[in-house]
Amino acid sequence: MNTDSIQTVKEFTKRYNLGNPFDLDNEISYKAWRDNKLEFYPEKVEDLVVIIKDPKKLNGNEFDAIRKLLIKTNMAIYASDTAKDADKQIPVKLGKQFGLTELDNNMGADDGITSLKVVTGQSQSDYIPYTNKAIHWHTDGYYNAMNKQIHSLFLNCVSAAENGGENALLDHEIAYIHLRDSNPDYIDALMRSDAMTIPPNSKNGKEIRPLRSGPVFTITQNGNLHMRYTERTRSIEWKMDFVTQAAVEALNQFLNSESRFIYRATLQPGQGLISNNVLHNRASFKDSFANKRLLYRLRYFQRIANT
Repeated sequence: MNTDSIQTVKEFTKRYNLGNPFDLDNEISYKAWRDNKLEFYPEKVEDLVVIIKDPKKLNGNEFDAIRKLLIKTNMAIYASDTAKDADKQIPVKLGKQFGLTELDNNMGADDGITSLKVVTGQSQSDYIPYTNKAIHWHTDGYYNAMNKQIHSLFLNCVSAAENGGENALLDHEIAYIHLRDSNPDYIDALMRSDAMTIPPNSKNGKEIRPLRSGPVFTITQNGNLHMRYTERTRSIEWKMDFVTQAAVEALNQFLNSESRFIYRATLQPGQGLISNNVLHNRASFKDSFANKRLLYRLRYFQRIANT
């Protein structure tokens, strides 16, 4: 990978004295950033894997290799010697090395750490992540309030299913490029505050979460691109105008294509995903008595530092 292409958005715009590339009125900056982004972009999922010894204490080379991938693709996969180790502090201590401390203690989480496994006979069993069913494309926490957005997501695999459970992964900046190159009006529509509405979530007559509307794409205070999205057709209402509907259809078609930018991986024990909350899905899976899928999920309100 060409090291000249390993630059954060902030570094790139400063180096070339350009404005923010996600500003629709700044076509020059966008095209320069896009070309830099796509140059030497990793071609296969194996290019995202960094072999590490101890996630709780990365050495300098391991840290740098992960950070470079995060800057380029907003994600990295680590493979460590911690197979079958159920210590929840493994991903927590890994996150701290990248400046992450503000965990989202969402429903089902234990101090911000969610055990993703098949659950029966409990309140979580009503939600798809706690079943063995497939999960459509989404970013985590898309239903959160706008001041509680999830900017980074970690997955740490303790044990894998007997079969299935593959994740598809797509850098949200690539999704942005695809849509903007197709029609800039798509981006304009998806940046509007009423583009996407999540109906309220109620259980046993009690409102757990109110109705929430917001954009798909936003630009953070540091100039980075953030995305909130779900492919679900239930529990989601898209703005009923032509451009928004066309934009959503274009995005769905891209997500369900054979694009080379979509990576596919089935995390194995000791492996994990570090990401700036990229787009992802999960295939259905089947557990056995000996092999039951367990992943720890950590959602952070912060973006990974210096990426």
